[in-house]
Amino acid sequence: QVQLVESGGGLVQAGGSLRLSCAASGRTVSMSYMGWFRQAPGKEREFVALISRSSSSTYSSDSVKGRFTISRDNAKNTVYLQMNSLKPEDTAVYYCAAKSGTFGVTPTRYDYWGQGTQVTVSS
Repeated sequence: QVQLVESGGGLVQAGGSLRLSCAASGRTVSMSYMGWFRQAPGKEREFVALISRSSSSTYSSDSVKGRFTISRDNAKNTVYLQMNSLKPEDTAVYYCAAKSGTFGVTPTRYDYWGQGTQVTVSS
């Protein structure tokens, strides 16, 4: 089992920045990828970014590329999502997720999920 706890969400004006954190515990050594997803009201959960266990591989969706950066600190079992130049359309609940096995951007391929943290960007 893996437990994931997100933090760092909040209300920010357009153009501002936030850094989300995801603290992992449990059998994290078996998780090959950590990802961030988001879900806005009335919309499906969508992929934002992922990072491999060694940080050698990262990948972001086109909608956040150049604005959001994913990173991790394995000594702290924590994954981060630095979000810059935020836009109102970034408003959503942001979820941290973990998966074993191969690269994947589909939510159904992830094994463990956090409870989510709300990010609201005002115009």
